[in-house]
Amino acid sequence: MATRLILLCAGATASQRIGAFAAAEEPLDEGGRAKAAMRRIDGPAPARIYAAPTRAAAETAVAMGLAAETAPALADADAGAWAGRSLVDLHAADPERLMQWLADPAAGAPGGETLAAVVARVGVWLDERASEETTLLAIAPAAAIRAAIAHALDLPPPATLRIDVAPLGTAILSFNRLWRLQELRQA
Repeated sequence: MATRLILLCAGATASQRIGAFAAAEEPLDEGGRAKAAMRRIDGPAPARIYAAPTRAAAETAVAMGLAAETAPALADADAGAWAGRSLVDLHAADPERLMQWLADPAAGAPGGETLAAVVARVGVWLDERASEETTLLAIAPAAAIRAAIAHALDLPPPATLRIDVAPLGTAILSFNRLWRLQELRQA
């Protein structure tokens, strides 16, 4: 039997709508909450449900009527000093540092986590799920989902920046001797 992992991107937040680095405690916005309440997962019910340790992931699960266990490894990329700040604000406060990050986003925000670190952290969690041989659901931020895809497909961490994952979009991975990407769908 294979393991099937449905990765569901958490619902939308105000930060996502304005191009900001979300803070872990940021809630879903009104639209994100309403859309999460209408979201359903196709196919067999998952045997286990995980959620990133973010308020948006927890609120997405609640809005969908799901009880999820927290998976710390599915946390968003740590934005360090930039958590909760918009690109407009950062441009006004420190345009040189913002330009450095835009030239090399894989290096991470100041005091934050590199893309390689996110892929490594999520990859360990993903490989621990391989032996579960059932259907699983994980609600996580887009960065963690992109990292899972990169790990599954053995992509270099900077390639994660080329994967679009919209709020409430899904990626489905399966494990049978190795991880495979079965589907990537926007909500």
